[in-house]
Amino acid sequence: MSRIAATFAAARAAGRKALIPYICAGDPDPSLTVPLMHELAARGCDVIELGVPFSDPMADGPVIQRASERALKHGVSLARVIDMVAEFRRTDQKTPVVLMGYANPLERMGVDAFAAAAAKAGLDGILVVDYPPEESEDFAARMKSAGLDPIFLLAPTSPEARIEAVARAASGYIYYVSLKGVTGAATLDTGEVAARIPLIRQRSGLPVGVGFGIRDAASAQAVARIADAVVIGSRIIQELEAAPRGQEIGKVGEFIAGIRKALDTPAA
Repeated sequence: MSRIAATFAAARAAGRKALIPYICAGDPDPSLTVPLMHELAARGCDVIELGVPFSDPMADGPVIQRASERALKHGVSLARVIDMVAEFRRTDQKTPVVLMGYANPLERMGVDAFAAAAAKAGLDGILVVDYPPEESEDFAARMKSAGLDPIFLLAPTSPEARIEAVARAASGYIYYVSLKGVTGAATLDTGEVAARIPLIRQRSGLPVGVGFGIRDAASAQAVARIADAVVIGSRIIQELEAAPRGQEIGKVGEFIAGIRKALDTPAA
């Protein structure tokens, strides 16, 4: 059983919903990434999504775009992100880490070279935003053979054929995009999410995590009622941006602790 599968199984057995934060590796400074990952784990996060900086992050709104720009100014590459995972793994063997990024850096490194380096570093999964699942069965098989879970996105506009393609190729969990737009958008229609998730579950037994548009305890609670996991990213980056220098990790930890508490509080 993979680290991701074991984590979701433990959460399900405990009757709790998984919390998946997203941070961009190298933002606001490369020296903070691994300590921030440890803080997220200590504050009750179940899986960490680590963004690979990219110059044209098409699925991301302005907040995550700024994070990528800051990281790229520090020279953070895919190879350096993998090194960060290895550093994190030296003292945390439990918390799953998933890389989230785009095809260009992966293709430049080479898929097989990436898989070997990522597996050696202790990575658990990979989500390539611009790899269509219909064309990714070979990629998914190569990742699985290296012990990595290939994770794919589904959206409100995904047709049944795409849901079925994701169900065939994916492992670990499925990431459902809660809205028609980019990361950090303000409008979250939980009714539409509630209507779509059963369609996904009819075709896949994988856990479903929901992200895009989750900004606070109330929206996290609303999503947790219908999904297996809550994914939150842009708001974390905004906390990093607003924090005084030297207080970034503590401010993010406090924010995430509040989300974790909300998820663990029984609905009224």
